[in-house]
Amino acid sequence: MYAEAELPRRHRISVADYYRMAEVGILDHEARVELIDGDIIDMPPPGSPHAATVTYLTEVLVRAAGDRANVLVQNPVRLSDFSEPQPDVALLRRRDDFYRERHPRADDVLLLIEISATSLPFDRETKLPLYARHGITEFWLVDLGSRRLSRYRAPQRGSYTLVDEPDLGTPLDVSALSGVAVDLQRLFG
Repeated sequence: MYAEAELPRRHRISVADYYRMAEVGILDHEARVELIDGDIIDMPPPGSPHAATVTYLTEVLVRAAGDRANVLVQNPVRLSDFSEPQPDVALLRRRDDFYRERHPRADDVLLLIEISATSLPFDRETKLPLYARHGITEFWLVDLGSRRLSRYRAPQRGSYTLVDEPDLGTPLDVSALSGVAVDLQRLFG
């Protein structure tokens, strides 16, 4: 048995360390990785159904939100000093500079969307609680395999209190953007 002082310790990578690793070439600038709770996570390359769904949701959200919000596609959202995921699609508070000076933070997020073809367990068990812990007001998990959209809202104490699978036959309201509803009838083809 190890004495308490001898137990192996995890070394968490900060966002600053993460960027330094890219600057000096330890991480390739083209690498598909995310920083989640201090761990660098390799992300699988997107297949055609995943890419098409990202494109579809981006188009639908841009049309619905107009100039009331910015739509971010597979780019970083800074949640903390140790987490900077790259959600598939994010709807953000409108900024005329399009977040040129800094990556969006949790309080900038109106909606995050993850699309799962092969990453469903990771998205459900890691990203879902991460987003809830950081107060992301609304999160959609699109499961391409089961052809289901799960909607998570009202985060409290690290979990979402409202969870449903909305009817995609009627426009779906975006909770944090009053008057914005998106038509998702063609989400699964």
